[in-house]
Amino acid sequence: MPIQKIRLTSRQDIADGTMAFQFEKPEGFTYKAGQFADYTLIDPPETDGEGNTRGFSFASAPYEDHLMLASRMRDTAFKRVLQTMDIGAELTLDAPYGSFTLHNNTRVPAVFLTGGIGVTPVRSIVLQAFHDNAPHRILVFDSSRRPEDAPFLDELMQPQKRENPNYTFVGTMTQMEKSRREWHGETGFITKAMLLKYIDDLTLPIYYVDGPPGMVTALRETLNAAGVDDDNIRTEEFSGYPQAG
Repeated sequence: MPIQKIRLTSRQDIADGTMAFQFEKPEGFTYKAGQFADYTLIDPPETDGEGNTRGFSFASAPYEDHLMLASRMRDTAFKRVLQTMDIGAELTLDAPYGSFTLHNNTRVPAVFLTGGIGVTPVRSIVLQAFHDNAPHRILVFDSSRRPEDAPFLDELMQPQKRENPNYTFVGTMTQMEKSRREWHGETGFITKAMLLKYIDDLTLPIYYVDGPPGMVTALRETLNAAGVDDDNIRTEEFSGYPQAG
């Protein structure tokens, strides 16, 4: 699609150190859940060596009437401008890109192993799947240090609370001793033992692994050691962020 201008309509804190930004959705613009876009600042008041363009996964689902990105707010010129720009200000959008999208074979379960800000494309995929009444069996394992650090945590837990038989959300926290919130889910890193509590045969699903590079590498090794074929592992790395757990 051609590069288009989009307007910022709102922003909000969604976790400690993490913000979501909503934009007008251009008429006729389409994308698949799990894809990403390049966003470019227009004549920003400051810049740095990383430049004025960043790639972000769509946190919004395609059926929603807006576009949304979510980001850890590192101290860079791009993010300082994004955090302080006026509502109604414009950016340019170059999209869609990427193939981190839900597979077509509904008989094969989809297992998402994610952490931290890596959950953004997972939100898009999960919400779109529910909207479309997709028959896929979907399991989401989401690792964060604390509930306070976990973007979209409550939202991703909601379908399970409604007893959706095709959906399981497994949140796990690695530093609950530093949390002020109550937590009744899993604790510790995502391991083979944790996966086996929820998946009878680890070789059957297609796995979607995304998050910081170190986490992605470790989880791929865990899956390979459990007998999962590389053809059934899809990955996306979110560079420039600390480990999720």
